Amino acid sequence: MSIKGRGYIVGAYEHPTRKAPDKSVSQLHAECAKGALEDAGLKKSDIDGYICAGDAPGMGPINMLDYMNLKVGYFDSTDVGGSSYIAHVAHATQAIAMGKATCVLITLAGRPRSEGQATGTAARPGNPAIADSPWETHFAPVTANVYAMVAARHMYEYGTTSEQLAWIKVAASHHAQWNENAMLRNVVTVEDVVNSPMVSDPLHRLDCCVISDGGGALIVASPEIARSLKRPLVKVMGAGEAPKGQFGGNVDLTFSGGAWTGPRAFAEAGIRPSDIKYASIYDSFTITVLQQIEDMGFCERGQGGRFVSDGNLISGVGKLPFNTDGGGLCNNHPANRGGITKVIEAVRQLRGEAHPKVQVPNCDLALAHGTGGLIGSRHGSATLIMERE
Repeated sequence: MSIKGRGYIVGAYEHPTRKAPDKSVSQLHAECAKGALEDAGLKKSDIDGYICAGDAPGMGPINMLDYMNLKVGYFDSTDVGGSSYIAHVAHATQAIAMGKATCVLITLAGRPRSEGQATGTAARPGNPAIADSPWETHFAPVTANVYAMVAARHMYEYGTTSEQLAWIKVAASHHAQWNENAMLRNVVTVEDVVNSPMVSDPLHRLDCCVISDGGGALIVASPEIARSLKRPLVKVMGAGEAPKGQFGGNVDLTFSGGAWTGPRAFAEAGIRPSDIKYASIYDSFTITVLQQIEDMGFCERGQGGRFVSDGNLISGVGKLPFNTDGGGLCNNHPANRGGITKVIEAVRQLRGEAHPKVQVPNCDLALAHGTGGLIGSRHGSATLIMERE
């Protein structure tokens, strides 16, 4: 079933906090829900569907529905890491198209900063439910190490340099300077990035995302509801989602699941990568962005380093403005599933509500892409294409 034009994003809200020691995760979810309802001009009683991922306490949607006293006929708890909330928009649209719901609330929240989680540099605990875990955990792999392997391979295969990766952080910082809520607002240079401490060769500290508390919410509604509201119309045009593993030992680190989800989303939307005016791309590390740009067809494989250089990702300067809120590299990265913030900023751009210094002129087509898990081993990918109607 095609979801093209079957759902509209009518509400979008990003929590302003970056550290919330005085709030519970459930409270952050609820505050984000309230913000999205107010943004859309809807009441809580209008919601008849709800989605969240593993960042929600306990049984996810069950507990949050009870906490927020929501009565729905549809719910979903798909958890595929950082790609979850981009996939959720597609799932909500599918539910609307099938007549299972008319107005679906999606919320994310987390407190990794207040809880002192070293998300990227702490060893991931073993899990006997993961088939390969007994062969991996004794090496104590950490997230930064696994992404660094991908960066090292890309450099070996294609001649990509640390300086080229650094341009991704530079672009994010140029955007974050205008975001009063961003954790890192100072504009940095390529030299700043490559001279920052090495975390996992070849990734430096400034190649890595921030860790924050916070969250966000979205509301996806039927065309009838969307057109009854006094908000700019942001239509879901296409989506794709896919897992990628290690191919039974035939590992290939040169591409991610985005190589499948991007083409699927573009085909459903009926457009090409060159039509996109703005891209929100999950940026856990600089290499994550570079690989997704290649995988989704914005440039040929191996040419990502050249593509991102010289400010090509900076709004008003480059050919593909990205993450104009500062992204995970500078703004925020809550709950290890920060893909929802990618959709929120894309909605701002399509509505013309981004900061005036980074607003893309005549932005009518935007893409959001998320990666969940580890691009160096097993992960999920999801791509979403939206249009201003």
